[in-house]
Amino acid sequence: MRHGNKVNHLGRKTAHRHALLSNMATSLILNKRITTTVAKAKALRKYVEPLITKAKNDTQHSRRTVFSYLQDKESVTTLFGEVASKVAERAGGYTRIIKLADTRLGDNAEMCLIELVDFNTLYSTGEIAAKGKTRRGRKTKKAEGSEVAAAETIETPVAEAKPEKKTKKTATKKEKE
Repeated sequence: MRHGNKVNHLGRKTAHRHALLSNMATSLILNKRITTTVAKAKALRKYVEPLITKAKNDTQHSRRTVFSYLQDKESVTTLFGEVASKVAERAGGYTRIIKLADTRLGDNAEMCLIELVDFNTLYSTGEIAAKGKTRRGRKTKKAEGSEVAAAETIETPVAEAKPEKKTKKTATKKEKE
């Protein structure tokens, strides 16, 4: 049984896997986007997102902790400088995985693009609006535009409506009324 075993070993021993993820995280931080397999991208997301969260708090302890994972001074300075300033307002979800249509030629592995969210100008609207807490309740306030749309639907003539197909159930209901 595999209760609680959530780590994808990626077909590697522990030291090899940590080196792989460290190198991929360094490449992601420096290049802002890399192409890899879907399994590696999902493992990389779990590896790099806590590091980005730790980079928001620029202290010597957090720098040393992140350096112990990345083992690269240049990527640590980029992470704490450029990346941390862009994701300062974001609560989480710093990476995006986009699956590509093509597969790898040698072994037919599913390929994807993993990127830092705030560095892609195609998907972002520019600045992140600083918001308070968002409502997560079921009830929402009606917008003024929806009331106008509701009034327009009521005023439509009945003659324009499509005639219903008569079935036994609908015919008996109409006759009862």
